[in-house]
Amino acid sequence: MGSSEERVVAVIMVGGPTKGTRFRPLSLNVPKPLFPLAGQPMVHHPISACSRIPNLAQIYLIGFYEEREFALYVSAISNELRVPVRYLREDRPHGSAGGLYTFRDYILEENPSHIFLLNCDVCCSFPLPQMLDAHKNYGGMGTILVIKVSAESANQFGELVADPVTNELLHYTEKPETFVSDLINCGVYIFTPDIFKAIQDSFTQRKDRANLRRTTSFEALQSATKALPADYLRLDQDILSPLAGKKELYTYETRDFWEQIKTPGMSLKCSGLYLAQFRRTSPILLAGSKGSRSATIIDDVYIHPSAKVHPSAKIGPNVSISANARIGAGARLISCIILDDVEIKENAEVIHSIVGWKSSIGKWSRVQGEGDYYAKLGITILGESVAVEDEVVVINSIVLPNKTLNVSVQEEIIL
Repeated sequence: MGSSEERVVAVIMVGGPTKGTRFRPLSLNVPKPLFPLAGQPMVHHPISACSRIPNLAQIYLIGFYEEREFALYVSAISNELRVPVRYLREDRPHGSAGGLYTFRDYILEENPSHIFLLNCDVCCSFPLPQMLDAHKNYGGMGTILVIKVSAESANQFGELVADPVTNELLHYTEKPETFVSDLINCGVYIFTPDIFKAIQDSFTQRKDRANLRRTTSFEALQSATKALPADYLRLDQDILSPLAGKKELYTYETRDFWEQIKTPGMSLKCSGLYLAQFRRTSPILLAGSKGSRSATIIDDVYIHPSAKVHPSAKIGPNVSISANARIGAGARLISCIILDDVEIKENAEVIHSIVGWKSSIGKWSRVQGEGDYYAKLGITILGESVAVEDEVVVINSIVLPNKTLNVSVQEEIIL
């Protein structure tokens, strides 16, 4: 534990409706941060991790969704974790650094010694207390959570070079065209309040550069169409890159799991990662076979208490079943997310799929994806209120809401 005068504030960036387009059709019904992974809203996982930080005073969610979309959840999670959680709405996107700076008065209200900054669409074990200890030992302004990945995939992320002895950040580049390093930015940070001076300095430097620039009227027009808004500032390119190599920023490497949740396919993969983590951290959340009168459960499975599962059903691994779902006799579920009020009838199979709210799958039907979490049609997704009739097979397809399928389909997007 830290000293009594230390206070920590956590900020989680949740984005907004224009940022969830790759998550459709699931984000048509619910803000992406509230989509359930392992039976809990996506944002719940970083919030829960933050609640374990010593001397935590406040958690802020920053985004540009309507406040009413988060009101119920924020109230419920504050009561559940006994930690004050507040949603702060941006009038428009300001970038990760700009959004943080916009609400600096709120964030500094608690006079924090340290500020955690997390991205909601990151899936990892969030080793935040360990990061805090490392950050204090480094003595810099900020510490970045990093992980090693394959050289082939590194250029999809922010690549960085760190001193192998001191862990100081020496070089940072966002999604480079050529290979720089297999060490990437995980989108989880801890800063001292000095980060706000660094952001202010970056704003000032941008303004000075604009005033000094001499262009023809044509060039001015071209740059104006490409220019970001004056109050839009990115943490990676505008803050981290310029501060690299100045003994201000350090890295903390995680050797645990890490993924970005950009698509429905990745949400299914990450739901499985969180279920596996529950086995270590919260085994009470996992379902288990309770004798001959309960369903057969294989490995990591979450079943909401209000869901009804027939004793002859076989569930798992990597299955999450939400509220009021009904799973019929002989049903087989593998690697899937079953959302609220879904009915899966007798002897139906659901494999590598997400079944949307209020949907139904008929007797002896099969809804299946190939299980490639990275491919566009690698899993099957049924939107809200989709009815798959008896003895219909749906493979590697996306079905938008309110459709009825009475014939089998494969590798189709049904609008």
